[in-house]
Amino acid sequence: MHGRLKHKVAMVMGAGSSGPGWGNGKATAVLFAREGAKVVAVDRNAAAAEETAEIIRLEGGDALPLTCDATREAEVAAAIQAARARYGRIDILDNNIGIAEVGGVVEISEAEWDRVFDVNLKTAFLAMKHAIPPMVEQGGGSIVNITSIAGLRYTGVPYCTYSATKAALAHLTRTTAVEYAARKVRVNAIAPGLMKTPMVENAAGLAKAYAGGDVEAMWRKRDSQVPMGHMGDAWDVAYAALFLASDESKYVTGIELVVDGGITLKYT
Repeated sequence: MHGRLKHKVAMVMGAGSSGPGWGNGKATAVLFAREGAKVVAVDRNAAAAEETAEIIRLEGGDALPLTCDATREAEVAAAIQAARARYGRIDILDNNIGIAEVGGVVEISEAEWDRVFDVNLKTAFLAMKHAIPPMVEQGGGSIVNITSIAGLRYTGVPYCTYSATKAALAHLTRTTAVEYAARKVRVNAIAPGLMKTPMVENAAGLAKAYAGGDVEAMWRKRDSQVPMGHMGDAWDVAYAALFLASDESKYVTGIELVVDGGITLKYT
């Protein structure tokens, strides 16, 4: 442990992985622990939350796994209360929950629209709603929201719900950052580009949109799109989150940090 988050308590929403390997939330939770934070690993999937917490404990860290459907306010409030009961405070909130459903405004159903907005946007709203008051009370905190380059421009994949929710979360980040800056709660966002994560691998609609359902062909196509020649991974997002969560970024609020290998500079 290098101690960049020593004496801090970090709550990671979506701390489990949707499949084997490292998702953004899982990598972020483990990295935060390696840097000295006590970690509250929150996920709807109890086994996934426990897996992340166990990795942290086996490395000598301190972790509390919590099961929570973050689209439900009562469950989010209970998770915040459980974290404070265990550790006394919450210094860092990292909002990693998200899904991608392929479909433009004509193809997507109303039910799918509502579901993606609940998962991608409402969860972050509820977590901030209940984490910010204790942060203000304790003298400050840092919030990191995970958006996407899909909220910045069209990426070639028609997923209107994903793009709209990520753009909305980015602006919610900015407005909330201004509102709470004087009360020492910083709110920033990370916009990942094309990442190689379990969520992308298991999203059948993405593989179909890219390569007719061939996951390996999708990986090759995504690699070829990036100026650096390859996709990023969960650790690229985690290290960006570490900077924004730590006191090294104490004068940074309201930004959307793009982590994309340069793809938004040229998108084709």
